[in-house]
Amino acid sequence: MPSRPLLGHWPALVSALALTASPLPAYALPAARAPEIEQQVLFDAARDPGGYACFRIPAVVRTADGTLLAFAEGRVLDCGDAGDIDIVLKRSTDGGRTWGPLQVVDDGGGDTHGNPAPVVDRATGRVLLLETYNAGRTDAANCAVPCARTPHLQYSDDDGRTWSAPRDLGPEIRPPGWNSWYATGPVHGVQLTGGAHPGRLVVGVNAESWDGGRLTANHAALVVSDDGGAHWKVGATDTWPVAADGTFRQKPSELTLAERADGALLVSGREEQGTDLGHRTQALSRDGGDSFTAPFRALPDLYAPQVQGAVLRLGDRLLLSAPADPDRRRTMTVRSSYDGGATWEGADHGAVVTRDWSGYSDLVPVDDGGTVGLLYEAGTADARDEIRFARFTEDWLGARRAADPTTPDLAPGAAPASVLGGASATAGAEGGALALDGADDAVRLPHDARLPLGDGEFTASLRFRYTEDGGEQPLLWMGGIGTSQPQVWLRAEPDHGRVQGLITARDGAAAPRSAWVRTDGALNDGGWHEVALRRGGGRLTLFVDGTAVAEAADVPGSVSRDSPFGVHIGERMDGRARLTGAVDEVHVWNRALTDEEIAAGPPPSGTADTVVHLPLDRVDTSG
Repeated sequence: MPSRPLLGHWPALVSALALTASPLPAYALPAARAPEIEQQVLFDAARDPGGYACFRIPAVVRTADGTLLAFAEGRVLDCGDAGDIDIVLKRSTDGGRTWGPLQVVDDGGGDTHGNPAPVVDRATGRVLLLETYNAGRTDAANCAVPCARTPHLQYSDDDGRTWSAPRDLGPEIRPPGWNSWYATGPVHGVQLTGGAHPGRLVVGVNAESWDGGRLTANHAALVVSDDGGAHWKVGATDTWPVAADGTFRQKPSELTLAERADGALLVSGREEQGTDLGHRTQALSRDGGDSFTAPFRALPDLYAPQVQGAVLRLGDRLLLSAPADPDRRRTMTVRSSYDGGATWEGADHGAVVTRDWSGYSDLVPVDDGGTVGLLYEAGTADARDEIRFARFTEDWLGARRAADPTTPDLAPGAAPASVLGGASATAGAEGGALALDGADDAVRLPHDARLPLGDGEFTASLRFRYTEDGGEQPLLWMGGIGTSQPQVWLRAEPDHGRVQGLITARDGAAAPRSAWVRTDGALNDGGWHEVALRRGGGRLTLFVDGTAVAEAADVPGSVSRDSPFGVHIGERMDGRARLTGAVDEVHVWNRALTDEEIAAGPPPSGTADTVVHLPLDRVDTSG
């Protein structure tokens, strides 16, 4: 198809949205923050010129002169990833309050030109844009595997007004063995300020290798330039082999970088479909991007869907932008780390930008006074509806939250569990228990390697009482969420007149499978009941008050693999439903208890097979 001209003379079509930060019911936030976040729609296919069907894949940088450059993919035919795609741009010279017209930086001409990864050389003012090409399709399908993709580079010496012709970077930063998927960013790169390589430009990439008719390896790497972008080379590299059956531990991709106060580079990535737990993964480089200190490490308790995210240093904290729903692309949230990325705020402590559907994002320092810009995909019906730009300050993010109250976990080596929302003490089946209000009360265990139950046998039990006649009433949740993530849960479903236990397991490269067992009644009579779920002997069995009431065939595989992982009492993993009632004596063992043991009540705690034991008879507020 013919090339489209640059659209520099079209009027800007930017619509302001009166969008204030609004937490989902799932994630309760503190009282209203001041000042409020400011947001506007920046890219919208229905209103922007150029005949685009969809805008996706945002990236943003601030130039040496203070101009904000917001990039996106302008997708011509549809929202598919491998169609006719241009790289487009809008500029702001007033800190993101207003924006100029849409420009076409790189015309795909029927092919896919995307994955924008801009980085600024502050010594010269040059803005460099790494990008990736592949042949376009017209059928909305993905790029065939193996997918031949090549990195390219453009630059601007006038604050993004005009751009050089692209040049092929493949000979410099795409080794011959990286012969399938290859991707730059998509997110801003960094220029180092200290260490052994001050002034070095660093951008994240990921790739795949294809050999013998199959994918054989996943690669995550940093590409670096020490001469202002004239020449590039591959630096730190982490490779994860793909087994013959298609399984692999990790696939770190869509890497985002931040230089910490100590000069180290924190590298955060999307993790997808690996057997390690979690949808986010991290690595560190202490030599300016030449090598990683250790392989990437997945972060099971950093809840996010499989999606790109962005990191940015802001004073003494690091920021991470990503949706906080562990199952779907929604609830764009900015989370903080106060220890250089070693730990991150939970979803309930982060600052919620929108409760809408949301996807890819990038962060940028808007000025030298601490204002931050967030460019992100969002929509009321679909995360791909539009791309928004938000401005906020550290005051809006809020101060570091105090530690939650805790309750003891008597399992060997266990740390105390967090008590959320002000859950209060009540009389229990034995001694004390916790009353939960159905709004924000719950108990959440800190992540620990002892908690995932894997492909082994187990028994989980607890005591509960409630009187609700509607809504989902979660009791115990272990693992991920949704129809495809490995998980274990027990919940009451009074709308359906039952209590249900479910496991979802994944075996090798096969699709996940689920098994469930259900009672014939909702057990919502207000009295204490004990429910137990047992996996053992090829069967999944549900017990109520010591008696087996339902049984089903087990499904093979791990109930804790390739998904975010959490253990929650009284709430779903995504926080979208909570128990109104009380819980007591939560136990999990990594073996199948006998019928006789279950009938007699929980065995003594503290044994080696005890994974969780929460008496729930005490709440400690000392922090």
